Amino acid sequence: MSTNKLLLRTINGEKVDRPPIWLMRQAGRILPEYREVRASVENFVALVRNPELAAEVTVQPVDILGVDAAILFSDILVIPEAMGLPYKLVEKKGPIFPRTIESETDIENLIQGQKAAEELDYVYEAIKVTKKKLAGRVPLIGFAGAPWTLFSYMIEGQGSKTFSKAKKMLYQSPRASHQLLDKITESIIHYLKNKIAAGVDVVQVFDSWAGLLNADLYNVYAIPYLRRIVNAINEVPVIVFSRGAYFSMEELIDLNSNVVGLDWTMDPTRFRSQFGQEVIVQGNMDPCVLYGSMDLITSKARSIINALGGQHIFNLGHGVYPDTDPAKVKELIDYVKSYRYKRNKKISQGVDNE
Repeated sequence: MSTNKLLLRTINGEKVDRPPIWLMRQAGRILPEYREVRASVENFVALVRNPELAAEVTVQPVDILGVDAAILFSDILVIPEAMGLPYKLVEKKGPIFPRTIESETDIENLIQGQKAAEELDYVYEAIKVTKKKLAGRVPLIGFAGAPWTLFSYMIEGQGSKTFSKAKKMLYQSPRASHQLLDKITESIIHYLKNKIAAGVDVVQVFDSWAGLLNADLYNVYAIPYLRRIVNAINEVPVIVFSRGAYFSMEELIDLNSNVVGLDWTMDPTRFRSQFGQEVIVQGNMDPCVLYGSMDLITSKARSIINALGGQHIFNLGHGVYPDTDPAKVKELIDYVKSYRYKRNKKISQGVDNE
């Protein structure tokens, strides 16, 4: 079996012939093969907790779609659960926490750090099984939700358009907010280190709800905790993806993570103009572009690659939507894999090959 190290080579700043490609939520609902596995268990949480099945759906996009990296099938909410807040996933509603954080006593009673991370043995076992199935073909990415995003769910108790309860706590109880964020951060660090020990090659931190804050709040309640995570993880490369946090992009770049994820609201050309060619970035096609024609999809992909150049991991600006045609996803992946940077130009300029 051939070994594909394109993702790791790109992260290391090496010159490569084309951008590597993987997609957030690639191990998921767009694939009939995934839906078949999902139907074999009682619910989503049961699938996450089954190492053999989690490994199977992790590897499916590598075998079926041909992506350059696998990302472990799991859920960001395993951390709150390990800290003492169990959740369930309700179809068409999303995650529900029967019990939430409502007081400083609730925060004090949480499990944290290594003790919380030890509750997640099924995740580490899934990594080991996945690594055997991959047999070195592509790198394996492990992930965690960012402190602010997990904080949001632990306060709100479910998904929300505003997470107003969580934001209310930031304004009304800053000391307790920092206390909770500190406990979450310590748990994430130990969790990621355990994942690395189990075999992941890269880690990504998802701040899915970053865009609900403004710059002032984000720089007080998110950036310092992301920095602690980035500084603590030195065994493997770290990708930081903060959806909607365009207002704190300078601070995100200053974290010195190995890769900065861009959502689809960031203009790639403007980003390079503002922050330079050397920042390694991941992104940032709008997932809804995949509803368009193949001519549109390849045109948008080409534009992104040209703008971001050789220091670039191709991805969407967020996860694949479940009603996306998998055939179009496969064609996008094949197009990116067929792309070649022009040899007679600096690779950072990423000139189109067509």
